[in-house]
Amino acid sequence: MNIHQVFEAFNTLRVLVIGDVMLDSYVWGKVERISPEAPVPVVNVSNREYRLGGAGNVLLNVQALGAEAIICTVIGTDNSGDLLENSLKEKGLNCEGLIRSNDRITTIKERIIAGSQQVVRIDTETDKPVSTEEKDRLVNKAKELIPSCNVIIFEDYDKGVLTAESIKEITDFAIKHNVPTVVDPKKRNFLSYNNVTLFKPNLKELREGLKVEFNVDNPAELQATVQQLKETLNAKGALITLSERGVFIDFNEETHKLPAHIRQIADVSGAGDTVISIAACCVALGLPPRSIAGISNLGGGLVCELVGVVPINKALLKTEAEKFGLV
Repeated sequence: MNIHQVFEAFNTLRVLVIGDVMLDSYVWGKVERISPEAPVPVVNVSNREYRLGGAGNVLLNVQALGAEAIICTVIGTDNSGDLLENSLKEKGLNCEGLIRSNDRITTIKERIIAGSQQVVRIDTETDKPVSTEEKDRLVNKAKELIPSCNVIIFEDYDKGVLTAESIKEITDFAIKHNVPTVVDPKKRNFLSYNNVTLFKPNLKELREGLKVEFNVDNPAELQATVQQLKETLNAKGALITLSERGVFIDFNEETHKLPAHIRQIADVSGAGDTVISIAACCVALGLPPRSIAGISNLGGGLVCELVGVVPINKALLKTEAEKFGLV
């Protein structure tokens, strides 16, 4: 496939995103006085905005690529859950796998901003694992959706939606149906993702997950550590994001280390979400490892040029990928 065919083919994909979705709340205002009740600023609110966070940003990136993004998660029946469900629907995202539970609170991260300064952040959340009943509902819903999907993204933020048991059940089912699994891990379940297709930690997560120290600038040490990761998880492949050093992929008996593209970095927030979204879509299309790593690396760099968490611009990504000959 050439670049044009790849980007057209993205439009045919159904991508199942399983994991922790949350709501980001922004409250903007001005500070003109200190509270008489305590030595804290009084913020006079001028604007409020809700944005999708966590796995929600992966959904937006998948959608931006032209694919259908389907969420599979557990949230509460609280007001924050209503806001989150409405936000998903307003963005035109598929909510077939959205499970609401009376026994769970919805994660919402509220940022109070005065001028350009964040005054405080208030997190309302739980990170306790879902109950057995909630886990069963999640797994059964995933099994309903998997046969019609082209790839699964496990988007794990250690908030408890994904557990070792659900990861195993869903991965085993996906293998039986020949649906590839791509993982963006966090610490708690790092070693639970056995037999997946592509595992994508960053450098810090790799070191902490395997409890190893190595010189990332030594190619042999990096390659040996990634090989250890693959063997530990029996994973088909690994894509390691190395920040300013670029990315390293070991997949389908190929290894490639690609440098980062020189960018005017404005904000690295959300870059990992963009990388996993692009990588998963490329895996679904059966692209070669160098193309998977190259396009993902390029996309991660492009979103870093923008302030805030912003999904990838497909047209710009295509233009840049063509320029660099990434397929």
